[in-house]
Amino acid sequence: MTRLVLVHGFTGSPASFDELLSYLYPQQPGLSVFRPALLGHGARPDPVPQRFEREVDRLADEIRRAGFVGAHVCGYSLGARLVLGLLARYAALFSGATLIGVHPGLASEAERAARVGGDERWCQFLARQGSARFLCAWEAQPLFATQRALPEARLERQRAIRRAHTEDGLQQALRVLGLGRMPDLRGVLRMQPLRVGLLVGALDAKFLALAQALAATAPVRLERVEAAGHNLLLEAPEQVAGVLTRALEVRS
Repeated sequence: MTRLVLVHGFTGSPASFDELLSYLYPQQPGLSVFRPALLGHGARPDPVPQRFEREVDRLADEIRRAGFVGAHVCGYSLGARLVLGLLARYAALFSGATLIGVHPGLASEAERAARVGGDERWCQFLARQGSARFLCAWEAQPLFATQRALPEARLERQRAIRRAHTEDGLQQALRVLGLGRMPDLRGVLRMQPLRVGLLVGALDAKFLALAQALAATAPVRLERVEAAGHNLLLEAPEQVAGVLTRALEVRS
């Protein structure tokens, strides 16, 4: 049986992979998929992790309990950062990995402290203005500008997923799983025994540069999706399905 673990991004959910899977399932008959929900998204885990590494540990436990040891693991954005954490601590659980729009972690304590402060300002905005205004402001960031050309129905599906989260949950996710709370994990890929692919939108300049820097120093495969930005699950699900199909076929 071919198995795949999919880890969503911030403000996403397991449903963020629905369209991707509509392309992937026909290419992979018999594919078994596990999609865990992250801390602060939907129902909270119990007990609640208070550190990035504890969420990594919780995910590893869920993957074991679900019977997905030996699966290929794929994460998007925050999910890709958590997958990188899983590779650092639990590489033996997986057969390979695909990281979509991954940040490997900030290099200095000063950078991490600045990012924690920025995430706290987002939390305060959320507490004062409410989730509707927060989600509008989040969507309006330059990182997501390429999404504005997408069909409104597709964007509305993403907004519906985001509206399902609680204000407290999103604040918790930012405070525990934000980039400033993550260790610098770029060294993980240099010594990684697994086959790892990096996938990034060609219009996502910041994350393309990060991926190119990682690929220059680690034995990873870098693939770009043309005419797409950061959220490839939303902007290019068919192309992501093709990349994952190739990765799963290499495993088999």
